[in-house]
Amino acid sequence: MRAFPRIADVAPRLRARDISAVEVVEACLARIEELQPRLNAFITVLDEQAREQARQADEDIRAGRYLGPLHGIPVGVKDFYDTANVRTTAAFEPFRNRVPRRDAEAVAALKDAGAIVVGKTNMHQLGTGTTGLESAFGAVRNPVNDAYIPGGSSSGSAAAVATGMCYATLDTDAIGSCRLPAACCGVVGFKPTFGAIGLKGILEGEKTDETILRFAHAGITTRSVDDTAIMVDTLSDRANRRGGSGPPAAEAPATTRIGIADNFTADAEIAGAFESAVDVVRTIGYPFVRAHAPFDMPTFGDLRTIDADRAAIGDRAFRGIDVLLLPTTATTVLTVERATGKPQALSAANTMFANYFGLPAISVPCGVDSRGLPVGLQIVGRPSDETTVLRVAREYQKAAR
Repeated sequence: MRAFPRIADVAPRLRARDISAVEVVEACLARIEELQPRLNAFITVLDEQAREQARQADEDIRAGRYLGPLHGIPVGVKDFYDTANVRTTAAFEPFRNRVPRRDAEAVAALKDAGAIVVGKTNMHQLGTGTTGLESAFGAVRNPVNDAYIPGGSSSGSAAAVATGMCYATLDTDAIGSCRLPAACCGVVGFKPTFGAIGLKGILEGEKTDETILRFAHAGITTRSVDDTAIMVDTLSDRANRRGGSGPPAAEAPATTRIGIADNFTADAEIAGAFESAVDVVRTIGYPFVRAHAPFDMPTFGDLRTIDADRAAIGDRAFRGIDVLLLPTTATTVLTVERATGKPQALSAANTMFANYFGLPAISVPCGVDSRGLPVGLQIVGRPSDETTVLRVAREYQKAAR
């Protein structure tokens, strides 16, 4: 699949005025125009608004009012997040014409940082599936091969980032909803510790199930771990300014200890790709031990011990290790034919525990299967230690090139 520029590459050029925000936005809008009919990654495209914001960004940068690495960068927003005067539907037919008055807090944070929202990305309706095939606005397709699913529920986001329609997206992750599509589409999907990035303004005023509220995290999809870190810094800074619980700048341990999960679910191809990824991580020089992922959690919907379990998970699952490695998906990417009519067809067996325990977790591409479809490596860390998770993921990505 074609490689596209990263935020980390483009931001310095925008600041130096080697390129303009208008040029960057027009390139993304051209990709949307070309690929939207095939991939259906967006529900709403904000082309004229994006062009106007790009012109304003160029004017501000010329005047010395540079806001940081997201200034002038085109991003997408999963259609779960409210956007002022722009419909927010959650891909759900009864919300087709729902237009909120205010931006969600995380959307406002991106705009404050100068990011340009090019559109609202398509998703599995109401975030209730892992395939990306069920939406009031039509199914999303995998950008590598449209006979396959993109994963869900942040399906349009992963497809858009993978194909250069935008540089990053703001998403959600309740059972793997950001990490699963990232793995299926060959991009980076990250969720922080529970509550580290605020979710206020997701379908504001609509009834929400208590289990979803306790499992749901913000998510970020990008093309590189460096870009993920830029997005996390922007969103968590706002949380810190408002007295929220943004991820702390944890001190890196003298030696990072890697736990290799030995109890995950995986078919033969996924297991083989995972072992190859582990071999790459070994070259970085960290000490390794075999470890158990904490899959022994209550059934979905049982929240009676969730707070106590989250408080104890650091000592219980990370005694002797700093991060845990395991595959993101349990199987290779499913065909559309196989997944149709089965909203949970792509298993969340390897991802949901991180939601229950509120752990920071990232999926990074780690190769392809025998059909040329992407495979994801998942790195999970201690509560509130986004720093180590991102650092190990960044070092893996560098070593794997």
